[in-house]
Amino acid sequence: MSLAAALVRRRARETAPAQESCRRLSPLRRKTKFMAQTIGIIGSGLVGKAVARLATAAGYKVVISNSRGADTIKDLIEELGPLASAGTTEEAIAAGDIVTLSIPIAASEQLPADKFAGKVVLDQTNYYPAFGNNDVLDKGELTSSELIQRRLPGAKVVKGFHNLSWLHMKANATPKGSANRTTLPIAGDDAGAKQAVTAFFDKIGFDAIDAGSLADSWRIEPSTPIYFWAYAPTVDLQATGPEAERAYTQPGTPVSREDAQRLIDEAKRPSPIGGTFEGMPQVHVDLFMAQASAATVAN
Repeated sequence: MSLAAALVRRRARETAPAQESCRRLSPLRRKTKFMAQTIGIIGSGLVGKAVARLATAAGYKVVISNSRGADTIKDLIEELGPLASAGTTEEAIAAGDIVTLSIPIAASEQLPADKFAGKVVLDQTNYYPAFGNNDVLDKGELTSSELIQRRLPGAKVVKGFHNLSWLHMKANATPKGSANRTTLPIAGDDAGAKQAVTAFFDKIGFDAIDAGSLADSWRIEPSTPIYFWAYAPTVDLQATGPEAERAYTQPGTPVSREDAQRLIDEAKRPSPIGGTFEGMPQVHVDLFMAQASAATVAN
């Protein structure tokens, strides 16, 4: 039996008494009792790795899956230590109190939708037409997270942790109570799921602000004021080399709750819809190419 499978079975045994107790509590009390202990991470690329490092540093167990199999992430699991294990996509879903989609949006079509029933899903996907057009998204008929919700109808989808680079997930994380703490937006239709994601953010180093429903989540999608640039340090767009890399991997200016709310309120729906790479700092491209590979991008 794989370590991930054993974790799933053990979690089922451990949580059975707690689940019975929770059934006797009021709905409000149940919400306040929920505390995620395991994060299922689908995707082991730069974003998935960044989430895994923050989660394990905060004391969470993680089960990580990718499309290439557990053997391809042995080094990552060893780096992360005893809180981490590799598993299949189904094992990551089953183990996770929160399941992250740290994958390209097109890859969500291949997910086993029936396995997500009742799961809190943190949607980190973003729509970039350069990677493949989607007519429904291009026409604005759905937001990208509404599309994810349609593909995973039994899940409790929360949009979040999608609007800053993998570099600044680490650089901008700070302890609770820090004067430099930054605020990230979330959006979703399930209040309990948003509460769970907010608690997760709090433990890994961020405050959260509610940007509304999944239908409202266009306000925090690519090409809106709160996407990417608000969390990155200011650099010369053409700068390259070690000095530029050091500058770019520093924390951005902290985004307060007030700043985040203002950026959300200022959003106008982009036209055309979706992200572009226009104006991306050259150092960002350099670091991506240095740290990623064709296999990493695919996962």
